[in-house]
Amino acid sequence: MQQQTAVVIGATGMIGNLVTQQLLKDDAFNKVKILVRKPVLHQHPKLETVLVNFADMDDYKNKLGNGDCIFSCIGTTQKNVKGDNQLYRSIDFDIPFHAATFGKEAGFQSFLIVSSVGANKTSSNFYLRLKGELEEAVAAVGFNSLHIFRPSMLLGNRNEYRFGEHILQSTSKAFSALFFGSLKKYKAIEGKTVATAMVNAARKSVQGKFLYEYDAIELLARS
Repeated sequence: MQQQTAVVIGATGMIGNLVTQQLLKDDAFNKVKILVRKPVLHQHPKLETVLVNFADMDDYKNKLGNGDCIFSCIGTTQKNVKGDNQLYRSIDFDIPFHAATFGKEAGFQSFLIVSSVGANKTSSNFYLRLKGELEEAVAAVGFNSLHIFRPSMLLGNRNEYRFGEHILQSTSKAFSALFFGSLKKYKAIEGKTVATAMVNAARKSVQGKFLYEYDAIELLARS
């Protein structure tokens, strides 16, 4: 298999960081470029860290450059945007959507994105509606290979401490056995499992649109 150049958006978050670390260890990828707002300390012979102004479309497009696959792992919280839904949208929708459009123009073949279980463009819930709208918009871009990951609660360590999420993680672990059948997709899942599944998907030479929820993510991570 020909080695690939991968670009990661959201590399400082839990999933993005785990994806980046796995890509750097994987011989299927000879270059890993991360687009970040602020400098990061991590260094590696295969790693290229690029500072970008995501609000400047020319800068964003030029910094994205060329490659084979794009991993979109970016996301924020209501706390971080202080309840500003427009700012929330500019991060969770605009940044990945522009990565998709610029990437398609530049010749990238694969786009892999972290969405959310329950994503639905008609949902009354702002977050789920936003994720649903993003999924539809990215699908319309027309990548040869589109992989959409819909995890529920993510388990693992983040760079930032979220008190409420810490409690939910503990609760989700305790009651995970109650999620079965049609509810299984709502089971909490390790962030490392999602990251492994994303990297494995990028290594496969498959075309089409693929949607992964709990069972599919777990299976892909083991493949």
